Amino acid sequence: MKKIFISSLFSVALFMGVAKAQIQKGNVLVGGNLTNINLGLDDPKIFSVDITPKAAWFIQDNIALGGYVNFGLQTTKNAPTTTSYGVGALGRYYTGKDVEVLNHGRFFAEATVGVGGVNVSRGGGNTNGLNLSVGPGFAYFITPNIGLETLLKYNGLVGFGSATTQNNLNLSFGFQIYLPGQRTANKVKSDIRN
Repeated sequence: MKKIFISSLFSVALFMGVAKAQIQKGNVLVGGNLTNINLGLDDPKIFSVDITPKAAWFIQDNIALGGYVNFGLQTTKNAPTTTSYGVGALGRYYTGKDVEVLNHGRFFAEATVGVGGVNVSRGGGNTNGLNLSVGPGFAYFITPNIGLETLLKYNGLVGFGSATTQNNLNLSFGFQIYLPGQRTANKVKSDIRN
């Protein structure tokens, strides 16, 4: 019984420690964003989706560096199919505690740089090359370590193909899971002992 109580106490303390430490140095974020989801409910001939999984490590409080992968598909009956892809590095900066919103939310800025492309079948415009994006976002923490977020980003693609540049503005929705790093876990253990 004593072991169960101590394990429960440790779990609660870890949960409470994470509540204050989602974006602290050493922690990890894993998740993704979804944009342009269209399942063709009104017109079953249309399907489009854009999925972007991400992972990053907090190199210091409020600053995370990591990577992303992107895959997008848009298909319509009797029209060209558009495929997009990308892989690269990302950086995030979360605003400080003094601009916390709704007690559980934080604004952040995200920038990415990588290799990407947009390819349209049947003679459409194709561009493959350097992919850059930047924009503001907002994360609302529904639990201490799960955040729902929205992100408005400018995406620019410069390279080679039938079109040398492509630009767009994306509004995406997604979630991130904030995992405590070893430093946070050790602090919680130390706090329990004291």
